[in-house]
Amino acid sequence: MKPKIIQALKFIAFLTLGALLFWLVYKDQDIERLKSILKNDVNYWWVWLSLFFGLLSHISRTMRWSLMIEPLGKKPRLLNTFLAVMVGYLMNLVFPRMGEISRCGVLARYEKMSFTQLIGTVVVERIIDVIMLLLLTLIVIVGQFGQVIQFLENNPDVRDKLNSIAMSPWVILSIVALIALVVVFRKRLLHSSAFEKVRGILNNFAEGLKSIKDMKNKWAFILHSVFIWVMYYLMLYVVFFSFEFTSHLTMIAGLTTFVLGSYGMVAPVQGGIGAWHFMVVQALMVYGIDKADGMVFALLAHTSMTGMMIVVGLISLLILPFINRSKQ
Repeated sequence: MKPKIIQALKFIAFLTLGALLFWLVYKDQDIERLKSILKNDVNYWWVWLSLFFGLLSHISRTMRWSLMIEPLGKKPRLLNTFLAVMVGYLMNLVFPRMGEISRCGVLARYEKMSFTQLIGTVVVERIIDVIMLLLLTLIVIVGQFGQVIQFLENNPDVRDKLNSIAMSPWVILSIVALIALVVVFRKRLLHSSAFEKVRGILNNFAEGLKSIKDMKNKWAFILHSVFIWVMYYLMLYVVFFSFEFTSHLTMIAGLTTFVLGSYGMVAPVQGGIGAWHFMVVQALMVYGIDKADGMVFALLAHTSMTGMMIVVGLISLLILPFINRSKQ
């Protein structure tokens, strides 16, 4: 019972944090005005186009993951891989970062594959995603330096947090202490049973990490990696045209909003709720969008994206056992 209680407490804690952040962002919002805009002043055609771009990104991520799995000597069904990816997105809405483990578990179960090897491929995926986000961040900093400075000036808490992390002596001392402990106790560590178990896991894990090196079609992998993030960006950008007050914003303004919103998704809350809204609203304010209008935009964009992941994720979870009946 204890693990279940701990999981339940984690879920409640993350959900409470997300709800608190969401409340802090929207507590002063005029609900009647918000409902009126969503009912009368939104061109929902652009929202549907946004969801189409989102679906394309998920399909592309599925195909990229398949390319990474092939060097492991397995070729899972593309449908199973897609459904596993969508279940992963759904699980991320339950527990932050749980999706990576969930989709590997789903594919390992239905395709009889090594779970730890699949985890290795997902780690590589996440590394590539971080690199892509950093590249986009660099483009934003270079192209919109003034707007980035203005964002930090408008949000001194964010600025001070970044400074404290970068300059914290505790971070440096912790790294030095960890290295010292490993050096001093290395012989005991190398001969312990725990280390042997960890080494076995790491060997399987390394097989997953070698997936890029042994990949046959590296260009397809690169193109998928770029395409996924282009679709993510377009998924947000086209929603600008749903509202008259954001329809004039440029593509670089959309990129800035997208990048800052992506950092909001890193927050340890389900689906970036609250944190994503805050970052997007603040980014839009830099471009002269009224805070109340920015909150309407953020609510629609996030709700539509999250709604699609919930619907497709639940459908995927329900149909997986049926399409794999012969394998069970």
